[in-house]
Amino acid sequence: MKKNKLKFMIFKPAKSSMQSGLSKTKKWCLASKDVENTFLSSKFCWTGSSNSHKKILLFFDNKINAIRFAKKNNYDYEIIEPKKRKILKKSYASNFLRKE
Repeated sequence: MKKNKLKFMIFKPAKSSMQSGLSKTKKWCLASKDVENTFLSSKFCWTGSSNSHKKILLFFDNKINAIRFAKKNNYDYEIIEPKKRKILKKSYASNFLRKE
């Protein structure tokens, strides 16, 4: 029986909408890409899955280390490059300027 090869994606996480800073967006993440069917337990009402690897999240200081780890463990991987953010410089005082 042939074992399925695990598929992962390597990316830089985006900041959450609840944070104003970029502290958790500096590291690269290796996460499972496989989507398996989930099932609902009628007795306990929890959601289960047959894929135990879907919860794997590994963080690396740079992209090269993440790629090296994936190759060492013989994982299929896809790299998702981060998009350039548009930074709009605003000041608090601009909220009170009269709009004409």
